Parts: sequence; C-alpha cells; structure tokens
Amino acid sequence: MAVNLAELSLPQLEGLKGQFEQETEFLTSSIAQLKVVQTKYVEAKDCMNVLKTENKGKELLVPLTSSMYVPGTLNDVEHVLVDVGTGYYVEKNVEDTKEFFKRKIDFLTKQIEKIQPALQEKHGMKQAVIEVMNMKIQQLQAQQASQSGTTKA
Repeated sequence: MAVNLAELSLPQLEGLKGQFEQETEFLTSSIAQLKVVQTKYVEAKDCMNVLKTENKGKELLVPLTSSMYVPGTLNDVEHVLVDVGTGYYVEKNVEDTKEFFKRKIDFLTKQIEKIQPALQEKHGMKQAVIEVMNMKIQQLQAQQASQSGTTKA
C-alpha cells in the first residue's frame, strides 16, 4: 500500500519516522549479531590450523572459563568435538570441521547480504519522511510569518 507522504500530517509523519527508526535499529542490531557469530566461526576455523601432526604432544592451556585455564597436552590432532547447537557435540575430523565452519560462515554472509538491502531501504524511507517533515515545517513557518506580517499591518 503506497502512501503519499505529503498528505500526512506532522504527527503522522513523526510516528512513521519513529517506526522507521525502530526498524533500522532492529536490522542494524541483527546484522551486528550475525557478524559476531560469523567472527566466532572464522576464529574457530582459523584455530583448526593448530591441529598439525608436528604439534602432537605439545603442551597448551585449556580454558575452563574465559579467565581460567589448566595445562594440557595435545594428543589427537585429527579429531575435534564441534558444538552443533543446543548442547550437541559431534566428533569430526579436521577437514570436515573446516568445511562445517566454512558452510556456517557462508550461510551467515548470505543472511547479512539479505538484510543489508532491507536496512538501506528503511533508511531511505526514513530520510524521505524527514525531508517531507522539514518541508511541512518550513511551510508552516512561512505561513506563520506571513500571518504575523499581515496582522501587524
């Protein structure tokens, strides 16, 4: 349903502007969240490069929390446990794991690319509403100036 913005009143335009602001904030937040998850997958995929036969038996620090570690030894450089969601872990070999992370990264990239045009469209619509509002405000100011000029005469 197309609406002629020039036919809307200032309060209606203000409401529409607020709606577009909320939608752009939501889409911006969604993109930011997807990028955070995407970064985690990229980092996880990059960490797979540590799993080489020459690193077998090397000592490393195993995180228990984000700020607490225990010493460990890298025994298996061919398999990892991958969190596939909702508390499920699957044992995969290194190549399958890299491919899994690549698919996740590609999926998130496509989702971001789908949201981006919607965000740009909402932003453009918000700008159009702001322009019409400014036009109407200028018209009101001009009317008030002309009315005050005629009342003084």
